[in-house]
Amino acid sequence: MTEKNIKQLKDKVLHSERRFLEGPRSRTRELRFVLKVCWEFIKGFQKLHFVGPCVTVFGSARFKEDHPYYIKAMEMGAALSKLGFTVMTGGGPGIMEAANRGAFEAGGRSVGCNIVLPHEQKENPFVQTSVEFKYFFVRKTLLVKYSYAFVIMPGGWGTMDEMFEALTLIQTGKIKEFPVVLFGKEYWKNLIELTEDMVTHKTVSAAEIKEYLLITDSVEEAANHVKKFAIDKFGLKKQRVMKPKKWLGEFLHSA
Repeated sequence: MTEKNIKQLKDKVLHSERRFLEGPRSRTRELRFVLKVCWEFIKGFQKLHFVGPCVTVFGSARFKEDHPYYIKAMEMGAALSKLGFTVMTGGGPGIMEAANRGAFEAGGRSVGCNIVLPHEQKENPFVQTSVEFKYFFVRKTLLVKYSYAFVIMPGGWGTMDEMFEALTLIQTGKIKEFPVVLFGKEYWKNLIELTEDMVTHKTVSAAEIKEYLLITDSVEEAANHVKKFAIDKFGLKKQRVMKPKKWLGEFLHSA
């Protein structure tokens, strides 16, 4: 597929989503949209069903490979892989690429949930299993669904959106109290101060975050936190790898 065709496809996808968010449309169009969303979920379930327990690493797509945060994300990916986890990211460049690369080069499993965007997002070469999504909300659901921990590396709006999604789901009991690591004390210092103010004003309870949320600059400390509050707390053990079932069409999506 040529670059022109790829751009046309992305524009079509984005136009479709914008139209949906504009408000009510005909019932036929809404039904078609629901079916497209269902297909994205099914495609994601079929591929990610076989990747094993994951830790999702969030972070900016804009850091280059010589940036200190890229290097730290590589170390993080390797450390999580050595704990036995599959490292899952948004599948793009920057921090996502670094975490996938760290896992890949350490001999672990590397998964990417890529999103179709007009810029930035292009699948990185260190992803072994990849799923491409048109809709952010489908992608975010699956990034959370298969993970026993979340590592938040430095990033922008998208990273913060993903972080608060995970924290809100934990706070409201929609998912268990999986460990969350906020990496980069200097980078996140204003957010940390805001969180402390929220605790002071009692809009967030200190008890809700004191155990599972770690703020650190140490990859080793982050890995130990994940081990303690994911592996040890939930009794994770190595299990037999499930194989795709041909009669369910899973061979089409499991590679």
